[in-house]
Amino acid sequence: QVQLVESGGGLVQPGGSLRLSCAASGSGFSINDMGWYRQAPGKQRELVATITSRGTTNYADSVKGRFTISRDNAKKTVYLQMNSLKPEDTAVYYCNAEAGLRYWVNYWGQGTQVTVSS
Repeated sequence: QVQLVESGGGLVQPGGSLRLSCAASGSGFSINDMGWYRQAPGKQRELVATITSRGTTNYADSVKGRFTISRDNAKKTVYLQMNSLKPEDTAVYYCNAEAGLRYWVNYWGQGTQVTVSS
């Protein structure tokens, strides 16, 4: 009933920028908290940033000051602006959201590849 689709990933040089988008599709639901996670090869999936329905944000220490998470509730979309990208940021980035009506259900997107390399 709810699908999360990420977009905006790609190849970028160190110091460059990318903007990821995650749109929730479907009807008859509301969205609570949303977030971005990432997983590099051979690594555990880690939290990158979260944002509540009211706009309160939280960031991993590794991305503070470089990444900005935002959302458009009308469009049911969450964004991740990534600046000053480093090779260490290379990973598959996944969108996550709590959505539902009477209760919240956790959903994951399919992931979008971000590669930071010269």
